[in-house]
Amino acid sequence: MAKERNDLQVTGRHSEIPEPHVKIDESGDGVVIIVTQVFGPKGDDLVGISDVTFDGFPAVTLGVRTSEGREGLVHLSPIHGDPRKAGFTDIAPGTKCEIFCPVSKEPLPVLGEVEDGSGAAYRALFLTPKLEEGAVVMISDVWGHFHSRIVDDMELLSYWAVTHDGNGA
Repeated sequence: MAKERNDLQVTGRHSEIPEPHVKIDESGDGVVIIVTQVFGPKGDDLVGISDVTFDGFPAVTLGVRTSEGREGLVHLSPIHGDPRKAGFTDIAPGTKCEIFCPVSKEPLPVLGEVEDGSGAAYRALFLTPKLEEGAVVMISDVWGHFHSRIVDDMELLSYWAVTHDGNGA
């Protein structure tokens, strides 16, 4: 069962994260981060705007446009690290894509290049309506380049989840 983020006994700034934007599931063998709300560049919540779900959780929906001009909606699993997608997915791996908000049609802001030689850039989905760069889901703009990150209060929350042993340590 997924716990609300503030229900965890953790130290540091992560225990001060306002709800609801991520849930943490520590009931299994590790920590699972589930994005429960995420905002586009004009403040539109992009979770649950379609009827697509993954393991019962509403999808994150984004607009994707290829360099050939093809475009559509892609529904991403809200479970961090889960590569499942639905919708407009007929895109060749390695294709650089424009990623935009499906509501406002505004492109997602660039946060910087992914430093792995792929030519990918991180695009921002904001974790709060304040649209601050210190609380974002960072996604790659190259199709099939699984390099997403979750940053909250300028700390890499996705790294914390991988290293957290589930015992409050």
